Amino acid sequence: MEGTLKAEALSDEAAAAGARPLRADAQRNRARILEAAETVFAVEGIEVPVDLIAEKAGVGVGTLYRHFPTKEKLCQAVLLERLSELALDAQGLADADDPKAAFFGFLTHAVEEGAAKRDLIAAVMGSGLEQDEASMAVKDDLNDAIGVLLQRAQAVGAVRPDVKPDAVLALIGATCQAGAHSVAAPALDLLTIVCDGLRVQAAAPDGG
Repeated sequence: MEGTLKAEALSDEAAAAGARPLRADAQRNRARILEAAETVFAVEGIEVPVDLIAEKAGVGVGTLYRHFPTKEKLCQAVLLERLSELALDAQGLADADDPKAAFFGFLTHAVEEGAAKRDLIAAVMGSGLEQDEASMAVKDDLNDAIGVLLQRAQAVGAVRPDVKPDAVLALIGATCQAGAHSVAAPALDLLTIVCDGLRVQAAAPDGG
């Protein structure tokens, strides 16, 4: 299923650009570049020269630039790949037996991913991604998948009824970003506070 979705995404991307769908070898090169870029960015940061990414991917620099004319485009593609996988993870929990555990478990998973990828996911939640058709489609898919988990959790009284999917998405990104800039308050510690705010609070006893 995941492979099919990615293949469709590649075809849609080519169509949007007015180009033919990528050949199989070009798709493999693109996948290798994205995998290498993610690994190198995680270790070296996004300021790393693209030559190192091309070398790790086993392709020439010219091949890299044919797929991604600028480093910004490469960063965007890596970010979109991460968000696509997060959306698939959320979709996989849509029929979970415990809606509360599924919702809060996904939040933990998303923040862990954000921390592990040196804020690649956090960046896309903010200003790190161009608002083009492809990026909006991926973010919409993730928003919809989170919405399903949220609605199910709200239906069993586990989450406040006034919470919206886009607020949850923003909280995930903000938690990752804040945790990355605070040694004293790691992202998962901050997430505990965020989750407390999302839960339905028990009514205070009479008399306070």
